[in-house]
Amino acid sequence: MDTARLSRYVSGLWDEEIVPKLVEYIRIPNKSPMFDKDWKAHGHMDAAVKLMGDWAQAKLAALPGSTLEVVQLEGRTPLIYIEVPATGTGDDTVVLYGHLDKQPEMTGWADGLGPWTPVLKGDKLYGRGGADDGYAIFGSLAALLALHEQGIPHARCVVMIEACEESGSYDLPFYVDHLAERIGSPSLVVCLDSGCGNYDQLWLTTSLRGMTGGNLTVQVLEEGVHSGDASGIVPSSFRLLRQLLSRVEDENTGKILVDGLHVEIPADRLAQAKKVADVLGDDVYDKFPFLPGMAAMDADNTELVLNRTWRPALSVTGVDGIPPLASAGNVLRPFTSVKLSLRLPPTLEGKRGGELLQEALLHDPPNGAKVTLSLEKASTGWNAPALAPWLERAIAGASEAFFGKPAMYMGEGGTIPFMGMLGEKFPGAQFMITGVLGPHSNAHGPNEFLHIPMGKRVTACVARVVADHQAASARGETRGVAAVAGGQDHGGHGCC
Repeated sequence: MDTARLSRYVSGLWDEEIVPKLVEYIRIPNKSPMFDKDWKAHGHMDAAVKLMGDWAQAKLAALPGSTLEVVQLEGRTPLIYIEVPATGTGDDTVVLYGHLDKQPEMTGWADGLGPWTPVLKGDKLYGRGGADDGYAIFGSLAALLALHEQGIPHARCVVMIEACEESGSYDLPFYVDHLAERIGSPSLVVCLDSGCGNYDQLWLTTSLRGMTGGNLTVQVLEEGVHSGDASGIVPSSFRLLRQLLSRVEDENTGKILVDGLHVEIPADRLAQAKKVADVLGDDVYDKFPFLPGMAAMDADNTELVLNRTWRPALSVTGVDGIPPLASAGNVLRPFTSVKLSLRLPPTLEGKRGGELLQEALLHDPPNGAKVTLSLEKASTGWNAPALAPWLERAIAGASEAFFGKPAMYMGEGGTIPFMGMLGEKFPGAQFMITGVLGPHSNAHGPNEFLHIPMGKRVTACVARVVADHQAASARGETRGVAAVAGGQDHGGHGCC
């Protein structure tokens, strides 16, 4: 492989085609079904599928024998399914995954920026979804096109781009089952929907947290009443809700108090967290837009890494029943509702996490209040299997070739349900989970951006790893690797 030539090819494709297409994509408000119940009628998801599908179909002309199909099961979000035939020997399959649905708008965008307003500033493309995860289909095909440009062989590749990931990927199992025979049994899964600790080297994700949560409501009255008349007699629904949340979370430290929501952290993940903290230093928390004087939840950076990747954490992401300040009168409100997002350790089953949350919040309601918890999601996390020697070498070589620095291994705090699903269905598969969501990129929040140079380098690294996969396949090294829970120790690097 001529790495300089491959870098030039990838960079040119990004500049000439991928970035302009991502600009168009950002303009489409294709919110995930959880955030747009009428997504089908609005047509935004179909528009995003068409934009990506049209570009991909045109590029497949350079990949002979390739096919693209938009698969649409009744009542479900669409899925882009692409097959690219092998150009090398053997019958191995590589799956490349991404998604095209988006998180909602969120408030707080800087002047001149907005969720559906693409803005290029230097090396950054601002707007919702460019980095999470619009670039995935473009990066996946660009990597394969770069190999073809040099005549470098690769295994059969399947590209799957779903439209339900931000809602918990509840449609994806149906598509994986529907397409099972066509997908085959992959020996390598590449996922371009994760994060990076910096933009200076290749980062591989070793674990993902699960999540559960939903809407918690505390109701005390049939209707609102005069606060002067009722306060001191009628318990405040807000105060009772605080009591309930204190069953789950220590309000002083943020520690989750339900023992069953914690797991024993594997020794290699502890070593990995220490190395990440050593490499990133205060960037572990400096990447977040803290207000002046604010402190993180722990003074030890290693503990912060573990908090983010292997420990449960509760967030309140929405509130109902509380009027805005401008229209808040002297009324004791009848109810308070909050949306809870509980991140779970990678090895804790999502369904069990939801059950434990219900057990903690619903028993013995304070003052006999009406307490309901409507669970919306339950996704199990993922812990990477043992890293095969060929993949460890390939990842190390790719990072050195295109970044000039060693690869890093790190758990992520987010959830990608597809990984756990594939891990169960294909226990012999290896995983390369990486991405461009680095410091300040702020996925799901205001001012989200895609770091374009990182996108280019990650694309080139994927091309290198897919090429090395074919070489390893020819040597018979890609099959029969045992999936060892907790991974294996690579000098503190962990595994992917």
